[in-house]
Amino acid sequence: MSVFQVKKEKKSKKKATTSSDEEDDSDSSTKPIRSEKKKNPASLFQTGGDPPKEKKSKKKVPPKGAESEEETPETLQKNSNKKGKAKKSKKKEERPPSPVIEVDNLEEFVLQPAPQGVTVKCRVTRDKKGMDRGLYPTYYLHLDNDKKVFLLAGRKRKKSKTSNYLISIDPTDLSRGGENFIGKLRSNLMGTRFTVFDNGANPDRANADWSNVRQELSAVVYETNVLGFKGPRKMTVIIPGMNADCERVPIRPRNDNDGLLMRWQNRNMDNVIELHNKAPVWNDETQSYVLNFHGRVTHASVKNFQIVHSSDPDYIVMQFGRVADDAFTMDYNYPLCAVQAFAIALSSFDGKLACE
Repeated sequence: MSVFQVKKEKKSKKKATTSSDEEDDSDSSTKPIRSEKKKNPASLFQTGGDPPKEKKSKKKVPPKGAESEEETPETLQKNSNKKGKAKKSKKKEERPPSPVIEVDNLEEFVLQPAPQGVTVKCRVTRDKKGMDRGLYPTYYLHLDNDKKVFLLAGRKRKKSKTSNYLISIDPTDLSRGGENFIGKLRSNLMGTRFTVFDNGANPDRANADWSNVRQELSAVVYETNVLGFKGPRKMTVIIPGMNADCERVPIRPRNDNDGLLMRWQNRNMDNVIELHNKAPVWNDETQSYVLNFHGRVTHASVKNFQIVHSSDPDYIVMQFGRVADDAFTMDYNYPLCAVQAFAIALSSFDGKLACE
């Protein structure tokens, strides 16, 4: 069975670690977050106005704790997803922590695009404990640094016809009406298309001037696999474009025919950016699909992915992957914000009838 694996240099003689994956994660694993900036990445996401000013894209000296571009061979592990208990590696792998990032106003921070030139490294943990948690686990997002700053929490709503995840800036308050509600992720009936909203009002309950209508922050489309073949997932991510000031262009649909999914479907791409998951490469030696995550992902899983722009596949907009049974790393770059990245990650957890 084909899987994604993390390749190791030939020098390394360590045996492959086998990952156990109860969710039939039969294809996955790992290549890194290498964003060599041959050009200003902001230009990939601008959808109007003058080109971004060069001063905004100056490379900053990476803050202490920022990820180094050079990874040693030891940071890349070989993974397979054969069934069985994972063999623990003797040498504990050290994952590069997130750069020093100040979160003064949490609500503001989670909706702001990542600073250009900085990879925001996060960790997602899944809590399945308790009666309901088995069916409706809670997901928590923290910065992956020494302080482990809490950013977001998400959980699927009960009694909803389609998958509907609430996203909150309070780990204890996941109510729709609470003041900590920051956004939601909603799927179609098949669980193959998802839309991410902020905490604005439904168009049916809008003000006269529509100023309070919710924004669509992103959409995710999983390619259906009606023949049932196991293989790498194919994802398309649609996000609003950025203006000349590197701010997100607001997309406030007044009805379902004006949302990101319909614009993408009708190829009306004004102020809309299309991204894809990076295709893994088949490796004859390991008989698996491989992606390189630069040591940020250690377990094979169908959920592991990297999101890129087709014009610059070396610039990783976002990557997500498993590091333990209920722990995952989630790293994102400009132009994504934490809410967008977290919601895209949540969509990967949802069962997709036509995609597995």
